[in-house]
Amino acid sequence: MLLENSFERLIAERVKAIDAIASQLPVIVIIQKIADFSVLYMSPKGLDLLGMTLLELQEIKAEYQHRFFNIEDSEEYWPKFRSLLLENNMDQNLSYLQQVKHKDRVDWAWYISATRIFLQDETGAPFLMITTATAIDDMKHMPSKAERLLKENNFLRNNYQKFSMLGKREKEILKMVSLGYSSPEIGDRLHIASATVDAHRKNIKRKLAISSYYDFAEYARAFDLI
Repeated sequence: MLLENSFERLIAERVKAIDAIASQLPVIVIIQKIADFSVLYMSPKGLDLLGMTLLELQEIKAEYQHRFFNIEDSEEYWPKFRSLLLENNMDQNLSYLQQVKHKDRVDWAWYISATRIFLQDETGAPFLMITTATAIDDMKHMPSKAERLLKENNFLRNNYQKFSMLGKREKEILKMVSLGYSSPEIGDRLHIASATVDAHRKNIKRKLAISSYYDFAEYARAFDLI
């Protein structure tokens, strides 16, 4: 019981220290229990944007994630969260983009967030994590760039296995087709017959399940061929 009370006091002290400076920071601060990702603390600015009290956030527990965040984003950063917790390195930070639902907005608001382990329990296991979040909606062009980056990351994740089936020559031809070269032009540059280029193009279309020039260019951009 004494150990339990001592740890609870430590938690209260750490949260109190953050609360004392939170209003002076240019970010929103969130402290969560790692066991269920429920909110233990959120700075007043964040509570105001969500239209919730701290007690209300604490009561909804893990529902917090589904109510206020675009779950599609989590496919990108949840694997990194798992890695962060497994490594249990107090000095390691995780940065990522998130879309958040404000109380007075229909659309999503973009944030760049950074998370790290905030407190370990008596056994050394990660117990609390702390996140700082900064809105990027007011930064010129940043929301559109964030959306494009998220789309590209999703494309990479969903199509990496298909792309990995391409051989070196097929990747070369994929790149050159996306740059607008014709089969005879590609053949001249690679010192192969135009008919061979056509055969490679046919195999690329089959392996990637694509048909148009746009599809070629999308793969080439996503996998840094151009």
